[in-house]
Amino acid sequence: MPTLTVIVEQLLAPIPGGTGRYAREITTALAAHPRPGWRVRTVTAWHRAVQSAVIPGVAGPYRLPAGHRLLSELWLRALPPTVGGDRVQATTPLAPHRGQGLMVTVHDAVPWTHPETLTQRGVAWHRTMVGRAVNHAEAIVVPSIAVADDLAGLFPSASNRIHVIGHGVTVMKPPADAERRRRRWGLPERYVLSVATLEPRKGLDVLVAAMALPAARQAHLVVVGSPGWGGIDIGAVAARAGLPAERLHLLGRVDDDDLAAVLAGAAVLAAPSRSEGFGLPVLEAMAAGVPVVSSDAPALVELAGGVSLVVPREDAEALAGALGEVLGDDSLAADLAGRGQQRAQAYSWSSAAARWWDLHEGQRAAHG
Repeated sequence: MPTLTVIVEQLLAPIPGGTGRYAREITTALAAHPRPGWRVRTVTAWHRAVQSAVIPGVAGPYRLPAGHRLLSELWLRALPPTVGGDRVQATTPLAPHRGQGLMVTVHDAVPWTHPETLTQRGVAWHRTMVGRAVNHAEAIVVPSIAVADDLAGLFPSASNRIHVIGHGVTVMKPPADAERRRRRWGLPERYVLSVATLEPRKGLDVLVAAMALPAARQAHLVVVGSPGWGGIDIGAVAARAGLPAERLHLLGRVDDDDLAAVLAGAAVLAAPSRSEGFGLPVLEAMAAGVPVVSSDAPALVELAGGVSLVVPREDAEALAGALGEVLGDDSLAADLAGRGQQRAQAYSWSSAAARWWDLHEGQRAAHG
C-alpha cells in the first residue's frame, strides 16, 4: 500500500497561524478523500506532547529524532533525518533534502518581496529552503496566481513545476451562545474586525490610523490574533493615532467557536495587508457573510474576485473611507456580503485535496 507522508510541524508551533490552519485542513481532506489503496500518515519534529498535531483518520504524528530548532538547522544544511513514504508533502518550506517523491507548499514570496517584514534569520532560512525546494522537489504548490508569478519571476527555470492550488474555506458556524460570548468580551453590536497575526506585514498600523479618522464613523475595532514578529503594541499604536482605548478590543488568539461568534457580530472585515500569499481570514469572512475591505495586495484582489472594496496599501484615509461606506450603507454591505458568500463557495478543502492527489499520482506514475 503506497504511503503519503505529510509534514505537519506547523501545528505544534507557538503561533500556528494561517499555515497551521492549512496544514490541518488539507491533511484532513487528503485522508477523508484518499485515492484507492493509499495510506496517509503525518510526521513532526520531536515534541513531548503532540496532541495538537493529531488529525482524526490519519496515522501519526510520528516524531522525527530531532526537536524543532535542530530539525530546522539540519534540513537547512540538507542533512538527515529523512522522511519515509512513497510521497512526501511538506505543508511549509520545512522539508527534507529529497528529490523524488517530494512536493513543497510555498505560501508566499515575502522573503523576497517584503524582507523588511521578517527577521534577517527568517529571510535567510526561507530563501535557502524555498530555493532548495525549487531546485529539487518534483513540484512547488502555491495558493495563488500572485505567488506563482512571483516565484516564476525569481526562478524562471522552475516555472513548469509551480502549481496553483487554492486553499479551502473552513465555514465558521456561530455557536448557540455566540451573543453571550460577545457580551463577555464587551463588544458592541457592530464593529470592524481584523483577524491577523500582530506583525508588520498585516498593516494593522494603517488600520488603527484609519479607525481614528472621522470617516470611520466612530466604529469600534476588534482585533483577533496572536503577537508575531515585530513587537507591534496595538494599544500604543492606537494611543499615538488618537484612537480611544474604549473603541479598541484586543482578543488575542481565540478558538474556532469564539472566532465564529466574533465573525457573526462583525459589520465588516478589514484586511489591510502589505503582502499576502492567499488570505484565509478574507475567505472565512466572505463565507460567513461578512463584507470585506482589503488592500490591493495582489493575492487579496485575486481571492476576492471583485466582491470586496479594495484600497491602496498604506493609505489610511482611503481605508477609513471604504470602511465608512460599508458601515453607513446597508444595501452596499448586503450586496458585498451576498456576493462574498457566493464567491466563497468556489473554494473547498476537498477540491484542493483532489488536486493534490492528482499531482501525487501523476508524478508517481511518471517515475514508475
